[in-house]
Amino acid sequence: MEQSAQIDDTALERLIPLFYKRVREDAGLGPVFNDAIADWPEHLDKLVAFWSSVMLTSGRYKGNPVLAHLKHRARITPELFERWLALWAETTDEVMMPQAAAALQAKAARIAESLQLALFFKLDPQARPGRAAA
Repeated sequence: MEQSAQIDDTALERLIPLFYKRVREDAGLGPVFNDAIADWPEHLDKLVAFWSSVMLTSGRYKGNPVLAHLKHRARITPELFERWLALWAETTDEVMMPQAAAALQAKAARIAESLQLALFFKLDPQARPGRAAA
């Protein structure tokens, strides 16, 4: 696949620190991330491993993103996901080849959707399987 030639661990090792430098400096995202992360070098290594696993199926990441984000649910909002995705798109467009940037953006959007469902989705306690909603 052509995209895998554009996305490799070396590219991710350049992209991820640059992106999270921008996240840390962002007025909305920065305070949340800076309060949550005690050791940025370690966290960046973990994020490179995550994206390597997601995009290259390397199996390097050994964590649970949902649990990691649940700890900070009180400070995370859907608007912060939107801002994160916009900054991700801007950064990937700037430093990656177009096909690679598009693939990274599409994957990030799916991950963000999954995380938001895990963090914010609430079933209506009145709704029961097989029962039509009023």
